[in-house]
Amino acid sequence: MQGLILAAGLGSRMKEFTKSTTKSMVEVNGKSLIERMLRQLDNLNLERIVIVDGYKYDVMEDYVKEIQIKTPVLFVTNHDYDKTNNIYSVFMAKELMCQEDTILLESDLIFADQLLDEVMASDYKNLAVVSKFESWMDGTVVKIDGDKNIIDFIDKKRFNFNETSSYYKTVNIYKFSKEFSKSIYFPFLEAQMSAFGKNEYYETTLKTITQFDASLVKALDIEDIPWYEIDDLQDLDVASSLFNTTPSKKLDAFQKRYGGYWRYPKVIDFCYLVNPFYPPKRMVDEMKSNMERLIIDYPSGLQVNSSLVAKYYNVPEKHVVVGNGAAELIKSLMEKNAGKYGIIAPTFEEYPNRVSKEQIVKYYPTNKDFQYTAKDIMAFYSENDIDYLVLINPDNPTGNYIPKPDVIGLLEWAKVRGITIILDESFNDFVDFEEVPSLINRETLIAHPNLIIIKSISKSFGVPGVRLGFLMTSDESLISYIKSDVSIWNINSFGEFFLQIFEKYKKDYLSALDLFYKIRKDFSSAMAQVSDFEVIESQSNYFTCRLTGDISARELATILLDQDKIFIKDLSGKDGFEGEYVRIAVKKSDENEKIVEALKRILNR
Repeated sequence: MQGLILAAGLGSRMKEFTKSTTKSMVEVNGKSLIERMLRQLDNLNLERIVIVDGYKYDVMEDYVKEIQIKTPVLFVTNHDYDKTNNIYSVFMAKELMCQEDTILLESDLIFADQLLDEVMASDYKNLAVVSKFESWMDGTVVKIDGDKNIIDFIDKKRFNFNETSSYYKTVNIYKFSKEFSKSIYFPFLEAQMSAFGKNEYYETTLKTITQFDASLVKALDIEDIPWYEIDDLQDLDVASSLFNTTPSKKLDAFQKRYGGYWRYPKVIDFCYLVNPFYPPKRMVDEMKSNMERLIIDYPSGLQVNSSLVAKYYNVPEKHVVVGNGAAELIKSLMEKNAGKYGIIAPTFEEYPNRVSKEQIVKYYPTNKDFQYTAKDIMAFYSENDIDYLVLINPDNPTGNYIPKPDVIGLLEWAKVRGITIILDESFNDFVDFEEVPSLINRETLIAHPNLIIIKSISKSFGVPGVRLGFLMTSDESLISYIKSDVSIWNINSFGEFFLQIFEKYKKDYLSALDLFYKIRKDFSSAMAQVSDFEVIESQSNYFTCRLTGDISARELATILLDQDKIFIKDLSGKDGFEGEYVRIAVKKSDENEKIVEALKRILNR
């Protein structure tokens, strides 16, 4: 058996990284792709490793010669790398591939050692390594049958986004027997080159072969084994976090991203907080059907989008401003005023992060579950002067909830003292304690000019990707200020279209909430069975949980991400927490069951 690495390409999408070196020499966490791949192949006790180089071949060869491995390395140079495609690079290795069974790899891959172990252990003489298609993947895909036969190779021209559930991505690692190479693969490849030239892909030859006999090349599904293909700088960034040198550093890299976890293969995000049961499929289909117009046409300005929210909630348009997520409005609001802000800790850090430390007067609940009431707040801030009080209800991250009548009482108390209440209702729809927990109401807004309500639509309606939030108040000067402070086109067409149609799906939303309440209760009960793990009651779509055993919050988060591909929020170190706490989002039942199973494995020891 020999290894064959295709490394002739320009790697132009890597920009500055490949000006003086090759793409395979780009480093991921301090080690180049080619060194990592060579050492992995070296562990297989192969006859030799062949590298087909081209662009910067002299730089590449000098570099490889410095890497100490026991397996002999042989170079084959494609001097026409800039005029040909990888079919010609494979052709240049024809004689060598006809002498030995070959593991063929493309040099821009990074993968776990286990992957090559699976290839070597497979009984298939000729195989293509494949992985179930996910949205971050690009390039050739295949369809396979129940016997792992590859029944179709699908290139970019034939790719159908409506059929992705049946697709497997080729990982660009293959195993060919020397008999297959000699008798089948290269005769077809040479015929193809004669007909279509050298600027083709070697996979199109496999496509032709499988059309004659699908059983000649089998699919080896690597399922959960980590791998990534690095074509550009964004890929490099993702790969750097996926293949970090230690599980702890991997967690650090995830925590710094603040989203975009759909790029990570099979990772379940229990950290960020969205409604898992909304939007309904029909609503998504309606948005899909309008996608072309939404992409090519300008969205409406701020006034139109604010009027859509005003219509849905039946409040005056002059009392509403829409934001690119609640975060945009929080920034504009908090940075406007120089007064003192009362903030209950622990809290959502976007609020205190937007003002100076000198402006913040924090109230810390003194019980271990971080519970507090309107009376507690009034007692504390009666003795500590503030101009504004930030009240997140239900609170993030603790899930504490103050009933609506008590919030109204707090409003009246604040009005007498000249205090404005910034009421964040982003998680209010998840409350099942009261039938109508929200204070969004035209009479309430008019009666309380000291009330500012902020709400993230992204969290309640499960659409964080479209970035929607709003602020409501009868303080019209504040609305005018924020409208002038944010961009007139702060909402894109997808956000505008969502606002335009979401009232049609109101019944679906209420049904989704009913289902959510049940699933949250079931999830809480299931987590209560985990040892050394206390679940704090919550009226939101997440639970803060206290670790009472030997494992720290960071250790738990690290293990879950590294071993189970589950990402949770580590709350240790966050202001207001003393002890070990994590926050876990409520998701769909199958995902909830997976994290409970993992928690029991880790903590029930």
